[in-house]
Formats: sequence, structure tokens, C-alpha cells
Amino acid sequence: MPRFPADPDLAEALTAAACRLHETSSPDSTLDTAVRLAVDLMPGADHAGISVMERDSRRQTLACTDEVVRAAEDRHPLAGKQPYWHRLWTTPMVTVQDSEDGEEEGGADALSELGLRSVLSLRLRADRRRLTVLTAYARKPRAFDEAALRVGRLFTAHVGIALDSATVRQQLTEAMHTRDLIGQATGILMERMDIDAAGAFDSLVRASQRENVKLRDLARRIVDAHSKP
Repeated sequence: MPRFPADPDLAEALTAAACRLHETSSPDSTLDTAVRLAVDLMPGADHAGISVMERDSRRQTLACTDEVVRAAEDRHPLAGKQPYWHRLWTTPMVTVQDSEDGEEEGGADALSELGLRSVLSLRLRADRRRLTVLTAYARKPRAFDEAALRVGRLFTAHVGIALDSATVRQQLTEAMHTRDLIGQATGILMERMDIDAAGAFDSLVRASQRENVKLRDLARRIVDAHSKP
């Protein structure tokens, strides 16, 4: 890993940001917190967004500080021009120095129309089909210097870890809820059909397969119907 000069203030700010990220209750709230923190932490940033991008350059905003970001990410470059964010498939970070510079890649003209002059886009997650990226926008040209790039790299590492943690917590919560639902539905079937737990669960599985309904959803229907007066 690169060795940066000691910076107690930056370390303290990143530690505080990491704590706030890990206090979030779901992946969605992690994303919302991350974009707000990005503007506070990254030098030069006026707006920020987190989006998912597909191989065909389609882009969907998951969280943003304001509608200016959503408008910027919803627009597409002119036909035949590769968008600047497409380079994130091969590099972890992309910048637009000045959207009014005619030498910039596709998509920069849309930024200029919205008053956004420079961009710093960093990869959060990547697989073969899609990328999740954090993008900071500035109203000044060449707003993102080496310090911003440094903070951006460190911050996205914290965001990625927090997002993975929130996703695991959500999955565990949903799994526990599903187990409880199936347990309740099994108990209801045991009482109604006068069978043991194994027979009730087997009946639930067969009904799920027959009706092409997820076991969790079928269990919820049984529990909901049983709880009605």
C-alpha cells in the first residue's frame, strides 16, 4: 500500500466518517450517508452520487445529494461517443478536469449544461456485468487535485467495507425473519392437519413447488390468513 504523509486531521475525519457509515441500518441508508459524507470530506466536492453502471453504459443512480446529480447521471452522451465513466471498467478512478474543454470524453457536455465543471469518479464495487461507483462533482474546473484523489481513494475503501457489512446484516435479518415465518406457518399446518412438524414442513414445500411461490411468501400468506379474525 502507498505510504502517505502523516495527517492527523484526515485520519480523525475518516475515522469519524467510518463510524457514521457503520452505524447505518441498511445498505440504502449507508449509500445516503456516504454521498453526504463525500461532500464534507473530499476537497472541492459540491455534489456527490453513487450509481450502478452496466456494460452498455446505462447508469442508475442509487443515492445522491440533490437532483442536480440525478440529472447529470440520467443524461447520456451523444451517439458514437464513449462516456467518460466507461473507463472505470479498466481503471479504479476517472476524472473530468473541465467539462467545457472540447477535448473531454462523451458526457462532459451534459455536465457543462448543468453547471458542473469537474468530476472525480471512483469505483466501489465491480463484477463482470456492473460497476458501483461514487462520483463527486464540482462547479469549478480542475477542482480535484492530488489531495482530493487521495481522500477519495481512502474514503471509498471505507464505504465499500461499510456497504458489505450493511448488506450482510440485512441478509441475516431477512433470513431470521424468514425462518420465523416458516416456523409459524409449520405450526399452523400441524394444528390444522393434525400432523407432525416434518409432515407440516413437507406439505409447505410441496405447496410452494406446486404453486410456484417462494416458501417465504407462502408462509407469510398462511400466517396472515391465520391472524385475521
